[in-house]
Amino acid sequence: MKVKLYGVRGSLPAPLRNEEYRAKLEEILKRAIGSGLNSEEQIPSFLDHLPGHLSQVVGGDTTCVRVESDSGDIYILDAGTGLRPLGDELMSGPWGKGQGKIHIFFTHTHWDHIQGLPFFKPIYVPGNELHLYSPLPDLEDRMAYQTTERFFPMPFHSSASSKHFHQLKAGEPLPLGGGITLDTHPLKHPGGSQAYRFRSETGTFIFATDAEFTGEDLMSRPDDAAFFDGADLLVMDAQYTLDESFSKFDWGHTSYTMAVNCAVHWKVKNLVLTHHEPAYTDDKIFENFKNAIEHRMALQHSRPRIFLAREAAEFDLKEM
Repeated sequence: MKVKLYGVRGSLPAPLRNEEYRAKLEEILKRAIGSGLNSEEQIPSFLDHLPGHLSQVVGGDTTCVRVESDSGDIYILDAGTGLRPLGDELMSGPWGKGQGKIHIFFTHTHWDHIQGLPFFKPIYVPGNELHLYSPLPDLEDRMAYQTTERFFPMPFHSSASSKHFHQLKAGEPLPLGGGITLDTHPLKHPGGSQAYRFRSETGTFIFATDAEFTGEDLMSRPDDAAFFDGADLLVMDAQYTLDESFSKFDWGHTSYTMAVNCAVHWKVKNLVLTHHEPAYTDDKIFENFKNAIEHRMALQHSRPRIFLAREAAEFDLKEM
């Protein structure tokens, strides 16, 4: 099973600003001068040795994740603005010829998790099948509502692909293609949200964005422990610093500190911090990442390994 991230921001898109781009360039050029860089041949090695906040960008698209089974079946989690570049990629395959099936699982329907769907090219190709999944009984109405003429020029049901809606039932595992079984779990978030667990012989991947966890939850919610226990890979909401999470209590998001606490408690093997606060710069997000690792070390645990969610990051469960 492989997992690729296409959108890692929370709440709303956050494109790289000119001032942040210039600050990155200035710091890179200073380091280039200090390194004695004096030929084009040295550039790749120089760039490879830059720290993460300079060698790459976190990305500004909102939540979208691609899961690929060992047999090549593709499943999509959420339809934030990261769905647009994913759709562009898919157009080079069967989805560009009207021969594709698309499976999208929604954690919930806040704007940042659905706003990419109208810009997803495969849904406009005749012959494609669009399968949408959620525990919500009115998912179809919600999808259609955001593209009414007051908000968008093309109504949802006017797009050329066929549409199929599937209501997921709590406690009922769903067999998927490629030897994967899907489980759902409710999360604490205004309006509700769902975690998704993908199980296969390769391992277990869990996606749990838009969720608020506190220290009390670790002791008082045994169902959480049963669902998350021993996951090979957990991509989890870590939008805030600890201080900011206190000032935004009940907003439905988790601090990176609490995300680490949860992952340690649940014996998760690999943790990916995602749903980054849109007001945070790349420097701030990488600082949070560093602090999360230091926090885990202070807890005297070697696991989970901690990764920072960034656009185009890929994880292969066979290698974890």
